[in-house]
Amino acid sequence: MLNRVVLVGRLTRDPDLRYTPNGVAVANFTLAVNRPFSNNQGDRDADFINCVVWRRAAENLANFMNKGSLVGVDGRLQSRSFDNQEGKRVFVTEVVADSVQFLESKGGSSQGGGGQQGFQPNQNQQPNYNNNNNNEDPFADKGEPIDISDDDLPF
Repeated sequence: MLNRVVLVGRLTRDPDLRYTPNGVAVANFTLAVNRPFSNNQGDRDADFINCVVWRRAAENLANFMNKGSLVGVDGRLQSRSFDNQEGKRVFVTEVVADSVQFLESKGGSSQGGGGQQGFQPNQNQQPNYNNNNNNEDPFADKGEPIDISDDDLPF
């Protein structure tokens, strides 16, 4: 059996970071993921997919990404149910992320924050998967160790 989900999308709001009574971090977030085809008006619709991530990855997501940030999620689909405050059974299906990849640097999103009302994915913007925006050869060091400051690491 296989239950694997891979998504690339933009956060529709800042991640909601909470802690369990035992101190385990958990972040809930929703991704807007564009459909691979256009509708009758020539626009691409988006699906809004609820996700959850645990522990250090949850803290990193909440600390380094915000509304509009482009992220990749690798995880599994999970369903659960609970009784709400009115005593009615509620069913939830969400992606439980095993990992979340940051696909742009913090603040690199043209969508993020700024009091923007509602989230509208930008269909014309191509994601920048290469965060080093210069044209230098990434293999120029010929395998030699490189010097990276701890301040440059997101964890």
